[in-house]
Amino acid sequence: MKVRKGTYGYVRYEKKRRLLVTIGMFVMPLAILIAGLIICNGDKNNIFTVIAVVGCLPGCKSMVGLIMMMMQKSAKKETVEEIQGHAGNLLMLYEMFFTKEQDSLMVDAVAVCGYEVVGYTTHAKSRKQIEDCEKHIGKLLRANGYKNHVKIFDQMKPYLERLDSLNRNYQELESDANEKFVPDERYPDLSRDELVKHNLLAIVL
Repeated sequence: MKVRKGTYGYVRYEKKRRLLVTIGMFVMPLAILIAGLIICNGDKNNIFTVIAVVGCLPGCKSMVGLIMMMMQKSAKKETVEEIQGHAGNLLMLYEMFFTKEQDSLMVDAVAVCGYEVVGYTTHAKSRKQIEDCEKHIGKLLRANGYKNHVKIFDQMKPYLERLDSLNRNYQELESDANEKFVPDERYPDLSRDELVKHNLLAIVL
């Protein structure tokens, strides 16, 4: 069964999917190469070899994505369950691998509520890495017309307290953000939070 991006279990599912896709992309060029050798009596200098080599390019591209995904660890089940216990009415996303030119960061969970985007990570190497990721996400959201405040925690307790605070003030936060909200013509049925979610999913692996 397909596991959608932003859902717990996505990393595990995507590793298997990308592995199968990558293998499949190399099988066809290999078959063409072997067929060429058979047809040309073992002579590798033939058009089939050229086709096989060119045919490997999509597989090589797929391999890069596979390697990046294989380096990621799924969020722990107990971590997700603990966070879900405090999610309440919040729109939640899980296993979000944010990438940028110089660095990347796996964020175990992300909550969206009004102008707030609040994440939790167990994978940060330093506070600077977190701050850079916050700026990166905020910049991309602003570029798409969403001026959200982005905060990523690396400690569970303050993150859960933040989720509880968002839930206590849920109606006020949502009303404030939706006061001047204009639906996107491309997705007229999506709320502001759902559009922010849509943009977040577009910038993760």
